Amino acid sequence: MSVSPYHSDTESSGSRPAIPDEVPRGWRRWLLRNTRYRQVIVLALDGVIAALAVWVAMLLRFEGSIPAPYLTMLPPLAILLAVSRIVVNYFFRLHLWSFRLSGLADATRVVSAGLVGTAAVVGVIFFARTGVLGVIDLLPPRSVIALEFFITTTVMGLMRYSSRLANVLLGERQRARQKGTIHTVVVGAGAAGEMLLRDLQRSQEHSHYVVGFVDDDRHKWGMIVGGKSVLGPVDALPGLAARHHVEEVLIAIPLLPAARLREILNLCANSKLRFRMLPVSFLDHQVRGAAAMLHELTPEDLLPRPQVQLRLTADSVDLRARRVMVTGAAGSIGSELCRQLLAAGVPRLAMVDINENELYLMSLRLSRENPGAEIRTDVADIRDEGRMRSLTATFRPHDIFHAAAHKHVPLMELAPCEAVKNNVLATWSLAHIADELGAERFVLISTDKAVRPTSVMGATKRVAEMVVRQMARHSRTRFTAVRFGNVLASAGSVVPIFREQISAGAPVTVTHPEVRRYFMTIAEAVGLVLQAGYGDYGELCVLDMGEQILIADLARHMITMAGLVPDVDVPIVYTGLRPGEKLQEELLTDEEERASRVSDKIFTADCPAPPGDLDVKLRALAHAAASESPDDVVLILRELVPSYQAAAAATT
Repeated sequence: MSVSPYHSDTESSGSRPAIPDEVPRGWRRWLLRNTRYRQVIVLALDGVIAALAVWVAMLLRFEGSIPAPYLTMLPPLAILLAVSRIVVNYFFRLHLWSFRLSGLADATRVVSAGLVGTAAVVGVIFFARTGVLGVIDLLPPRSVIALEFFITTTVMGLMRYSSRLANVLLGERQRARQKGTIHTVVVGAGAAGEMLLRDLQRSQEHSHYVVGFVDDDRHKWGMIVGGKSVLGPVDALPGLAARHHVEEVLIAIPLLPAARLREILNLCANSKLRFRMLPVSFLDHQVRGAAAMLHELTPEDLLPRPQVQLRLTADSVDLRARRVMVTGAAGSIGSELCRQLLAAGVPRLAMVDINENELYLMSLRLSRENPGAEIRTDVADIRDEGRMRSLTATFRPHDIFHAAAHKHVPLMELAPCEAVKNNVLATWSLAHIADELGAERFVLISTDKAVRPTSVMGATKRVAEMVVRQMARHSRTRFTAVRFGNVLASAGSVVPIFREQISAGAPVTVTHPEVRRYFMTIAEAVGLVLQAGYGDYGELCVLDMGEQILIADLARHMITMAGLVPDVDVPIVYTGLRPGEKLQEELLTDEEERASRVSDKIFTADCPAPPGDLDVKLRALAHAAASESPDDVVLILRELVPSYQAAAAATT
């Protein structure tokens, strides 16, 4: 049985609520423990405030000398007001007050209760005057009733907001003087920025001291938001950071364009600032609080287009009745495929990979997240046709997502035979197995490096696309190849390499100052792969990757995110293009493919038909690979892919 950190062994579950151990002992602790006593005390104080307020109102009305008749009526009037305030405040639930989390809506309750209480007293006096409750000869001056209302409402409000005001005023001042305080600037003086500041001011679980806002809206410059000044435009950040000793920047513009974010990072590249950012969903801020939603700035935030969180919806396919097999299930793309398929309701999933450790760990995570699903893990080499045929015949998948492949460009230049065995021949074999056993769908994960390839890896993925497209033309199985570029933070990509180099204080290595790549988040890429696979758009689908990112800029931005200065704290070293690499990738070529958009981010490509002797060439390729003849392998790849240019460092 788990035990709450706020649980006390001396208290039963039905007794007084437990309170955190860090609350000071004494009367404050007693009040927090004894909630009912606290509520009674609050109501009693409201009555005392009303009684004293009418006395002060009388003094003000008569300039300090209250006439005898009014002095005589003061005690019963004070009792009447006190009782009225207590009863009305009880019904308005003002005794159930959160002194730390009260807001504007609570302030309206205080004013409303004050008006109703005053109206009740006036009503009682009126009925007494007209004989309903008995005749009275003297009425309190109307100005006294009005003054009592303003005094009582003001003091009751101050009493209830005193804790929060003290926390904001004294807490902010104390935090500003403490050692370890992080001087902070908030980017964005809008609703999200104001909510973030409010959360920071009333929370003690952080070390941030906000010195002010910056905002590009010139109409906000000089304004006070939540007690903090809008110090100027975002472009003034470097100067403001130096002047106010700012260490961290909190970006409170959830829909800030990636291009503008990159501009801010470039602007602050020499300022040694750390960055945090609010997520896209403002609804999350309202539910969880803005401060709790802050996250470290990541390379994903730099993508040059809005992030798209896709949910798989398939009108024609009921995924809740599918059996799905994923090869390469322990890899970045394969594991995300498994995660999203299970989230979409797939009840039976076969995870296939040769990496048994990662496969095991991933299956544990997915089983924990999806307790109702049947998840089987199969350690297998996709090149072993007998093993794959046995697994497929036993599991009988409706759909196969083939993500297993050798993807490392320079290593495959050194091992072309292995690249062919894994990327081409295993795909050829598995595609025939899917056709023979009657699978409904076969989806190949391809790459932009298959377009006018300059590497063995790219050429083998191009041939794998040909295999799938050829099968699509005569098989009842729906074959689809999905082509896209790099995914951020995948195994072996530049992002984890850069992150490791920065953490180690080593130089960040970039191959060339002008090298560019397409990037997409893993979740977005996999969501689109599933949409393309179940959408039956065609034999070759290409994802819209947006614009390419300069890798050198990515390296500089990651260094800046870490609070360091590029080329000062962390040097950037250019190592030269590696074998098989080119400066920029392509998703389509005008001479090879024509594409038409079939959804928001998916194109279907109209390619030249695969060569008629593809099977003959594949057998020759298999023989060359088995014979460990890399020259013959490259020669046959050139015959199959005429656009393949086996250059050590192509510049196209």
